[in-house]
Amino acid sequence: MKKTDWPIRWDLLLRYRLIETIALWEGRLTTNHICHSFGIGRQQASKDINTYLRELAPGNLVYDRHLKGYVPAARYRPVVTRGYVSEYQDLLARQQSLSNTFEDLDIGLPDSMVVNSPNRVIAPETMRAVVAATRHGRQLKASYASLSRPEAVEGILEPHTLVCTGNNWHLRAWSESNREFRDFALSRFHTAPTALRQKAKHTSQQDDDWNRNVTMSISPDQRLTEAQQKIIALDYGMENGRLNVDTRAALAPYVLSRLGIALDNHHPDPLIQQLELTNPDQLGFGSKRERALKAAAGLS
Repeated sequence: MKKTDWPIRWDLLLRYRLIETIALWEGRLTTNHICHSFGIGRQQASKDINTYLRELAPGNLVYDRHLKGYVPAARYRPVVTRGYVSEYQDLLARQQSLSNTFEDLDIGLPDSMVVNSPNRVIAPETMRAVVAATRHGRQLKASYASLSRPEAVEGILEPHTLVCTGNNWHLRAWSESNREFRDFALSRFHTAPTALRQKAKHTSQQDDDWNRNVTMSISPDQRLTEAQQKIIALDYGMENGRLNVDTRAALAPYVLSRLGIALDNHHPDPLIQQLELTNPDQLGFGSKRERALKAAAGLS
């Protein structure tokens, strides 16, 4: 597909992504999948599949008369998805969420259960102000509390990016009072912040940790037996017992937190820890490392 073919209309992009996700992870795609998911007719669903195959990914799918559906071709390559199982998990999670609201809903996906944990509570007014300031490059007047400083303090932030870390959202922003870029959990704004008219003076281009990429080398916890380490290595598709994870330096603590890795404090039970970071000294956290790790875990 040529770059000049973009952008695809949003509603079509969602349908094309469903086509790839269902075909890849279930091995059989029918027009019913699209009809039931988007409430469109069979003729339009068939047109979507044909357009996808003609304009986006010729030869990606083939029709199997025995299965009465489309299956991935031997040389299948994702175009509007990345081919990650998490994309299928997200699809199942959306079905579960909708089914919990509309009991009779059936969009043709298999019975599944996605385990959800409680999310941090974020006021809509807070999100709206943060989005406005971030989108238009403006300053944000905010009153913020943290565990290290429970008394809410008002200050001026200059945000450049909203970051979702699973069950929490935080704002990457320049702190006028601290004179550095920091992360601010949206759930800890004391009152709804205010997007100001003043333009921000600091942007993502000046955020060194945001622009610095790091490669984290992850391995099974060396306290495990060799057989146990092999199982963990297979879990994560490691090569030679190592998995390299590339990320922005500013986001590295959150990636480690989601993997259950603590740099300064190993869990006493390796069966719980399971993974460890083998190159901590190469990440360059410096004096900010402890604060960054605490922030990622929601401890500061």
